[in-house]
Amino acid sequence: MISRSALTRGSQLALRRPNAAQRGFAAVASPKASYEPTDIAGVKVASRDDNGPVTRLAVVAKAGTRYEPLPGLTVGLEEFAFKNTQKRSALRITREAELLGGQLTSYHTREALVLQANFLREDLPYFAELLAEVISQTRYTTFEFNEEVEQLIHLKQKKISAASIALDAAHSVAFHTGLGAPLYPSADTPVASYLNEHSVAAFAEAAYIKPNIAVVADGASQAGLAKWIELFKDVPTSSQGQLNTASAKYYGGEQRVAKTGTNSYVVAFPGASLKDSKPETAVLVGLLGGASSIKWSPGFTLLSKATAAAPGAVAQATNYAYSDAGLFTIQVTGSAGAVRKATEEAVKSLKSVVEGNVAKEDLVKAIAKAKFDLLSGSETSGTGLVHAGANLIAGGSPLKVAETVKALESVTADSLKAAAKALLEGKASVAAVGDLHVLPFAEDLGLKV
Repeated sequence: MISRSALTRGSQLALRRPNAAQRGFAAVASPKASYEPTDIAGVKVASRDDNGPVTRLAVVAKAGTRYEPLPGLTVGLEEFAFKNTQKRSALRITREAELLGGQLTSYHTREALVLQANFLREDLPYFAELLAEVISQTRYTTFEFNEEVEQLIHLKQKKISAASIALDAAHSVAFHTGLGAPLYPSADTPVASYLNEHSVAAFAEAAYIKPNIAVVADGASQAGLAKWIELFKDVPTSSQGQLNTASAKYYGGEQRVAKTGTNSYVVAFPGASLKDSKPETAVLVGLLGGASSIKWSPGFTLLSKATAAAPGAVAQATNYAYSDAGLFTIQVTGSAGAVRKATEEAVKSLKSVVEGNVAKEDLVKAIAKAKFDLLSGSETSGTGLVHAGANLIAGGSPLKVAETVKALESVTADSLKAAAKALLEGKASVAAVGDLHVLPFAEDLGLKV
């Protein structure tokens, strides 16, 4: 058992060590923390290597719900991933991946469809070949669509939560079409009119071309990856198919959806895009926060204090960054009464930032939280892979971690105040899902829509 005195001495030594915090962040924000972009045989590639035993390899395609010309095509294409190809059956793909200890996943965002493989480092050749084969040689068969793809879509539709509906509604009033398309079609969406194996195959033909994909590797050197990118030579360079590529435009507004069960409320504003350098937005997300990151502490964030006055409510601030737009959201979920109370307190909290009522210590904590969210999100989840790929497809470059950390450290109380003021002075996007007799209107909260 470690003595309390030992922990105390260790903590004191850590605090006394000169420039300990600065050296720690400098070490994390080393060049290896950023993806290095290049172009190999017409394919956009980004990689970084920590010399670990495991590699994550992903094809990020411009095939998210924003780009689908018809409802449901993105989820249909996602479910067809790792099914029968011209060279291998779905069973063979599964067995081979299991023999190598690999993991295969497919998922989508509003802008990207991601096919990802996690595996032991030495198995890079096999999984690079597999991903290239999946996007260029998948057979979109009728029996697989009827027996697997369509059934999986129906099952997932039944699991759509009130929180997901509210977030989709907020995007809808914010952007209308494109980014306003739901992340997953609801059970009431007539997808049967648009979705079949032929429409999915046509969408794949338009999406899976070299200008629309990026190959991103975490745990592979650029030199080691380069020779296996040649396996993507069969991916077409153009297609007669068309994607929905209209630029995003922010509108704002309000939408209310009656639903029994859990309630959810979203207050949203224009946020930071992938291309924007707005460190204040990330720090504001850290300051508003949500649930405490330490279980025995109520938390320092403004939303954790807001929900303390409304037991049963859960609140979270998020910035959803896209290639040419962003949406800054505050989402509250729970019982109707708790959601109403917590939402009122959340808006008051945002207004308190504009009034300059942010303690210096809370600002320091918010900056530290923004740094941690940036670095841990890239290290422990697929966020870094998706953002790197989305940036490359949009013609940009992957996030420069060291530069972004430095920008976060430069945020001041005045710049944070100005960022919050700009949000409240603009048009909000508000979505309420649940008991509409209890949930407030945007006007009740003093918001412009």
